[in-house]
Amino acid sequence: MIKKILIANRGEIAVRIVRACAEMGIKSVAIYAEPDRHALHVKKADEAYNIGPDSIAGYLNVHRIVNLAVATGCDALHPGYGFLSENPDLARACARRGIKFIGPCSDVIHRMGDKTQARKAMIAAGVPVTPGTEENLKDLSEALKIADEIGYPIMLKATSGGGGRGIRRCDNKSELEKNYERVISEATKAFGSADVFMEKCVVNPRHIEVQILADSHGNTIHLFERDCSVQRRHQKLVEIAPSPQVDEELREKLGAFAVKAAQIVKYENAGTVEFLMDHDENVYFMEMNTRLQVEHTVTEAITGIDIVQNQIRIAAGEALPFKQSDIQRRGFAVEFRINAEDPKNDFLPSFGRITRYFAPGGPGIRTDSAIYSGYQIPPYYDSMCVKLTVWALTWEEVIRRSERALNDISVYGVKTTIPYQLEILKTEEFQSGKIDTGFVEAHPELSNYSLRRPPRELAAVIAAALSAHMRV
Repeated sequence: MIKKILIANRGEIAVRIVRACAEMGIKSVAIYAEPDRHALHVKKADEAYNIGPDSIAGYLNVHRIVNLAVATGCDALHPGYGFLSENPDLARACARRGIKFIGPCSDVIHRMGDKTQARKAMIAAGVPVTPGTEENLKDLSEALKIADEIGYPIMLKATSGGGGRGIRRCDNKSELEKNYERVISEATKAFGSADVFMEKCVVNPRHIEVQILADSHGNTIHLFERDCSVQRRHQKLVEIAPSPQVDEELREKLGAFAVKAAQIVKYENAGTVEFLMDHDENVYFMEMNTRLQVEHTVTEAITGIDIVQNQIRIAAGEALPFKQSDIQRRGFAVEFRINAEDPKNDFLPSFGRITRYFAPGGPGIRTDSAIYSGYQIPPYYDSMCVKLTVWALTWEEVIRRSERALNDISVYGVKTTIPYQLEILKTEEFQSGKIDTGFVEAHPELSNYSLRRPPRELAAVIAAALSAHMRV
């Protein structure tokens, strides 16, 4: 069994992995750049080591991180999500130094990270893909010719892209001409590769993804689907499991596609197969994420399966302790990504000091965060500060419980997306469970919310202020 894990990440996901290690009796090692000296993951881990003054460079230094894992006696490394989590060089360096990488092997990461190779693999597995190019585009003239063949609108995508970056929709020839070099530039800066390809644009699709687990003994299962259709500029805001838009027949089909996708590339560990679904319920493979997802919490809520702990067990060579027929889902779960952003000001990041933070509680409520009262949110990283996950037996109950939890949670000192997400809950589309990726753009009025607090929340703020004054 693995005895000590270096966590090559920061923030709430590092805290999440520390907690999984603690429950399994495994020692955890945190890393931090100088701006993260007072971060929660540093305080929670058994050991913590400074990886340099630069806010980003240390978290991206493969050799420094692997050398530290060896020097501190770690026998495994968990990459979390973001940073180096889908970097095949990190997995390769771990293998070379005798460190277990908690994720798939470097060859699979490379193959599925290359979107054109991933498309070819899915076609071989019989998984439907959107019409598009089988190879990278050679130049603009080829892009224009292919766009005429498959028809506008089209999507230009970075071959090595991910996280919603390096992607542009083009509705006509002039937009394609304008965006072609821009996507190449974005791809080069973000992913170190100028390769781009083209797909037919599925207009306002539903974004459905399937969580899979696969071990080294030939067992591959899925943990049902998540609906990630509420997003802004390809960045997810709210995630749901299971999707209220998927019936049992389609759910079974999606699960089978995801398992086939994992098996065709000999996948091991946790992964996510992402699909686009049009309004006629045709589904198309979009990409495979070879890492833990931000929204894994909603899958854990409906299945009771700890995905992070199973990642660790799979990396240790253990077989999955359950079969597909053992996996049961119960109820609905919704995750709200609470970002330090101002929805009234085009979601401008709102970094600064958290003067006071209150987490909600009660049945079916889970918070994953790396903030605390007095914590200074640094301006160098992603703006997400809290993940609020709400579970209930029915869709109607989970909406009501979500409203209560969003009213209960309080983050003071910075602006957040909490009031905006409360407005999302009130819409007819969300309450009926019929949402697509055009939801946010179709509702610009949601940013016109009132900041007036409910009486009970205002009373709590006054009481807290009086209490603080009395202590002084």
